[in-house]
Order: sequence, then structure tokens, then C-alpha cells
Amino acid sequence: MNTVVKALFVAVYMAASGSMVSAQSFPNRPVRIVVPATPGNPSDIVARIIGPKLSEYWGQPVIFENRPGAGGTLGTVQVAKATPDGYTLLIAVGAFVASAALQPNLPYDPIKDFAGVAQLGFPASALVVSPAIGIKSVKELIAFGKAHPGKLFFASAGAGGGSHLQGERVRLTAGIKAVHVGFKGQPEAIIEVLAGRVHYGVFTYAAAHPLIKDGRLLALGVNTPQRLPQLPDTPALSEFLPEFKRPESTNALLAPAQTPRPIVDKISKDIGRALESADIIEKFNALGYAIMPSTPDEQDKIRRTQIEALTKWAIAIGLRPK
Repeated sequence: MNTVVKALFVAVYMAASGSMVSAQSFPNRPVRIVVPATPGNPSDIVARIIGPKLSEYWGQPVIFENRPGAGGTLGTVQVAKATPDGYTLLIAVGAFVASAALQPNLPYDPIKDFAGVAQLGFPASALVVSPAIGIKSVKELIAFGKAHPGKLFFASAGAGGGSHLQGERVRLTAGIKAVHVGFKGQPEAIIEVLAGRVHYGVFTYAAAHPLIKDGRLLALGVNTPQRLPQLPDTPALSEFLPEFKRPESTNALLAPAQTPRPIVDKISKDIGRALESADIIEKFNALGYAIMPSTPDEQDKIRRTQIEALTKWAIAIGLRPK
């Protein structure tokens, strides 16, 4: 072995050994998780449910920093520029994928500037109608839309938001012409569906469930790959629209690019352990939160696929130029 090759071999070996040692000792100080949303946001609640479990595993505090603003961009760019050592992480909220699809000039690259650590899951939503309009199934809704093109209306909490994109997703995958009606927020949109002035809406389980339970709203389907245990008689939308087997966006834990892979793997493994624990499952079930864990490589692929799909939908519905 010549001197140059030997030196390269030693350098690679020392770098790998150093990474393994740092991973074994990680973390030896508090870990900061940035949540680019306000306190009490569903993604913030999810993060704070998992945080204590990670702190228990690591023997170190897990500190949450809420950095809302600019559709989540402020907190996200902060993590993109952080030191890639595993001590600063990001909870990717639903706006992460939406921003990537709708805004071509973000101050960070949603793929290249982050290393996927683990997917967590997503808040379940339900496609709901008022019982008064007489539509009792997804098939009937689709049939009505096809029989009355342009006369089917759906409500959302505003253009570009989650309820808008999911309502459009129903329209596109079902092949119907439905008209979007945006409101100030989800409560206002739900009121319009309750009154029967708008035909349907896709709202979070947490917001819609009390009204479904007392019979004021009828759930035609849920956006989870399988039926929700909390709504066992409500079919999954994927039973009628196969595209819904994959959620359009999910919560994930991301690290800055170049974070050592052994550290990423350790965090990912501990996230997986947390998501399998009975107390976490119970808390998430109560929220109607669908758990969908992943490996780091799977998360990178999921993130890329979701951005590509949502970009196509954004172009199709006119939220982004071709």
C-alpha cells in the first residue's frame, strides 16, 4: 500500500470511527426541536407528545422552540442553516410540502438542505357533508358532481391551506368539477357545510369528530390508508379513490444536511421506539393522528414524492404557474 493510499485509508477510518463514537455518546447535552408553527398547532402537539419519550431515552432535555411565520419558512430556514450535529432538528409541518410546491423561490432547498430522520404521521381528516343534502356516500357525491358539473361546492379554511388542497384532491382524483369556496378559517368553513350552503369539506378529525358524533355532520370517508379505529363505520377514501393511499403531506423529523449518518440513524431508531410505545399510540389515537413511521432513506423518498405530487396538483388548480 503506497503512502498516499494508506493516508487516505487512515483518514476515512478515523472519520468513520469518530462518527461512531459521537453517535454512541449522542446526545450529551439538550436537543432543540424547532416547530415552525404556533403553540397548540396540531404539529406542535405531536412534537410535544414525542419529546418526553425521547428525553427519557436520552437522559437529556428535549427543548421545543416555536418559530412560526411566513408559512413556516422562518423556523425551517433556521434549521437548514444550523450546525449539522443532531442537536438542532425540525418538525416538518404540513406547510413544509405545501410551501415547496407553491413557492419556487424559498430561502432553502426542501430536499438538498435536509436529511430525513423519520416520518411521524399526519392528522386524520374526514370528508363531510350535511345530512340534509341527501348525499350518503362518496359514490353518491361523485355521481352528483358528474351529473351537475360546476354546481358542486366545497368549503375550505382558505386558498392554499390543507383543507383547500384536500378538497381539490377529492375533485381531481374523482374527476368532477367542483367549485372551491374559501373562508376565514376552519370553523367558518364547517358552519357553511353544516348549514348545507356548501356541499362538502375535508376537515381535521379533531374539529369534525364532535359534530360527526352527534349526527350534525355525516362523514363519507377519511383520508387515512385504512379506516380510523375511532370511525370504524366510515370508509377510507382510498376504498373509492386509490390515490388516497398516500397522504399528500406528513409530519416528519428532519435534520440539517450533512448531519452524521450514525447520529441520524440513532435518532430515527429512537423515534421508531417511541411510536411503538403504548402510551404514545393511545395519545395519538385520541387525536385521530395516523402513525406512519419510516427510516431516514424512506423519509427522503417520501418527502421528494410528496413535493412532486403536490406541485402537479398546485399547477392543475392554478395555484402555481406551469
